[in-house]
Amino acid sequence: MDISGASVLVTGAASGLGAATAAALAARGAHVVGLDLRAAVERAAASGERREGIELVAGDVTSEADVRRAVEAASAAGPLRVAVSCAGIATGARLLGRSGPHDQGAFERTIAVNLLGTFQVLRLAAEAMAAAEPLDADGQRGVVVQTASVAAFDGQIGQVAYSASKGAVAAMTLPAARELARHGVRVVTIAPGVVDTPMMAGLGDEVRAGLEATVPFPARLARPDEFARLVGMVVEHDYLNGETIRMDGALRMPPR
Repeated sequence: MDISGASVLVTGAASGLGAATAAALAARGAHVVGLDLRAAVERAAASGERREGIELVAGDVTSEADVRRAVEAASAAGPLRVAVSCAGIATGARLLGRSGPHDQGAFERTIAVNLLGTFQVLRLAAEAMAAAEPLDADGQRGVVVQTASVAAFDGQIGQVAYSASKGAVAAMTLPAARELARHGVRVVTIAPGVVDTPMMAGLGDEVRAGLEATVPFPARLARPDEFARLVGMVVEHDYLNGETIRMDGALRMPPR
């Protein structure tokens, strides 16, 4: 799929994986609408960094109205062809901790952002893509790229909420791809390992070094631009569909 001149939606686009993905797709000639929380959008604007081809809009992925508004903003510049869900939160808590059982509100919030937010983008972006004209003789209209995590498969102690949310994202991939096939919309999920994002930066050098040591090769954290490059490959490779791709340096997370 050639996205030059096409419209793209990226969530979580103000920082980390989303920012790198938005920049990479804009560099390919796409008009990118990036959805992120208002505070994140304001921080990005205050940084003064130039984001050519990227229009950041404030909103919450758990809100149908906000996601629909972002889809409409992207579609206003041309048919929506690509949607990438990068918005997410990480929750760490034990099922039975010193203060008692896992907080239900924290679990629900993790599911809401990581799973419901991804589902909102999937269904509303697919609706817009299905209404567009096909791009080629195969009838392809667009592609939705979702973000899971290796925690979907190798969840560590304290990751029950996070693993549940990301495992569900991976589980949605095949049935969504099968259902949207008749509309010419592909669905692919990427499951990153440990990535050098702002969230990771707050863990400290010692923790980062320990994480790097667990990766077989290359023994380092992944870079956001490597995730963005994989998104680009998924977009361009028309035969990739219904699959969850691990991007983890052969990492298999230990229990803790």
